[in-house]
Amino acid sequence: MRYGPFMIAGLIALAAPALAESRSAYVTMVLQAFAAKVQCPGMDVVYQDLVRKAEEMHLPDGTTEQVRKAIAYMHTGGKMGERADDDLMAEVAIATRSTDMDQNRVGMTNWCETQKTRLAGFVRAKN
Repeated sequence: MRYGPFMIAGLIALAAPALAESRSAYVTMVLQAFAAKVQCPGMDVVYQDLVRKAEEMHLPDGTTEQVRKAIAYMHTGGKMGERADDDLMAEVAIATRSTDMDQNRVGMTNWCETQKTRLAGFVRAKN
């Protein structure tokens, strides 16, 4: 059976939204892990476990660092990190808004407690 260029292009087009969706979920997870580190007393990020999770999700190599830099860029007004492509910056913005809404809705204390279990393995108590 021969596959024409239209068949291959169609398969690529179908795969793109799935990758974007999983990257979007990953961006939210990374943002929430770093937010927990900054906003929740005594919490720290387990960076290597975030890298491992990206690998499990079949995200491209370097995704964790790219996401971390994009988050830092957005949250410091460009003073730290690096600006990423527009799609990733939009995903960071959406993750930031949804996290802010969650924090306001349940309160910071409850949000921090929830993150301990939601992000188990990605955050831990500081030593």
